[in-house]
Amino acid sequence: MCTREDRMNSLVDRLDGPLFFPVTPCDDRERLDLDAFREHVRDGVAAGCGAVFACCGTGEFPSLSPSDYAACVAAAVEETAGRVPVIAGTGYATALASLFVAAAEEAGADGLLALPPYLVQPDQEGLRRHYRSLADGTRLPVILYQRDNAIFEPRTVVDLARHPRIVGLKDGHGDLDLLQRTISAVRSATTGLTFFNGLPTAEMSALAYRGLGVTRYSSAVFCFAPTVAMAFYKALLAGDDPVTDRLIDEFYRPLVELRRQGAGYAVSLVKAGVRLRGLDVGPVRAPLCEPAPEHIKRLAELIDRALEIVDGL
Repeated sequence: MCTREDRMNSLVDRLDGPLFFPVTPCDDRERLDLDAFREHVRDGVAAGCGAVFACCGTGEFPSLSPSDYAACVAAAVEETAGRVPVIAGTGYATALASLFVAAAEEAGADGLLALPPYLVQPDQEGLRRHYRSLADGTRLPVILYQRDNAIFEPRTVVDLARHPRIVGLKDGHGDLDLLQRTISAVRSATTGLTFFNGLPTAEMSALAYRGLGVTRYSSAVFCFAPTVAMAFYKALLAGDDPVTDRLIDEFYRPLVELRRQGAGYAVSLVKAGVRLRGLDVGPVRAPLCEPAPEHIKRLAELIDRALEIVDGL
């Protein structure tokens, strides 16, 4: 019989490399461009990603129809062909989230990233009920996503970690004291859980998270500059701080400063970056808007500079 540890290890142990959150291409009328999505996924796998997280935040999950969602997850499964895991996003309140869970499972996903429930501010028992219900309704491993209105107390994480299909927690909240207490509580309870850094432009906080033993992270930069993301990832694991420091000082910090120039830039700048590198993935979907032209120009300059640094390493 497959134990909880078997299920957890079969997914988590395969996440070797930056975690790739592909954008979801569309045309000017916001119709899904599945061919471009397939090419985007193929490029990411070839570049060395540790997993494909399809239809998550960078993939504009809240703006996707159920049919487009199912088509993208199935396409990601086909294009990866088992070389890396495919984890599908799911969100909204429990009933609707369960429909996306079922669609991801039918499409062949290897796991689920459970985004926060829509809009409401649940208490800890409400969070327990929601995520247990999602995990009860699937055979897939589930990774919790801590951010916004889903902030877990350590005791809640310990309780959820006892569920046989809840295997990880992605932290997009950034409270290192809370995360350390959570890691310690889970470790003391010997329930087992894998933690991920899920902050926007996670490379900026990667050294701090490494100090907590958290080395797996999502990389938005991987979408449009995978060689840069891979160089940073390898330097981080090797403890080559001069390389990580240089990339932070000359690329990642200016990128974050640019990201803060506009609402929704955590997604729209990534899509613009993919277009700059030669793949037409179309605009962002409403309610997001495109970055200002001067910001796209600045993004192009930053990408060129990062590529120069990596070429010279």
